Amino acid sequence: MFTVVIEPDEDAYHAYVPALPGCHTFGATVDEALRHIQEAIALYIDGLVANNQPVPVEPDTLLVTRVPAAV
Repeated sequence: MFTVVIEPDEDAYHAYVPALPGCHTFGATVDEALRHIQEAIALYIDGLVANNQPVPVEPDTLLVTRVPAAV
């Protein structure tokens, strides 16, 4: 299981997996972005396995927060 971040983009939704560098996709809706990122994760992991690379394991504890910043 991997954490997925979905952010609104200009005309779509950008989805990515922080634990899998370069694993990004887009969708016209949140549901579509989720479907696409599931496919992207599967392809990413297949590529790792095919190249005898370790599959990253996400830590059980993950903190996502917002911090104030001077603008």
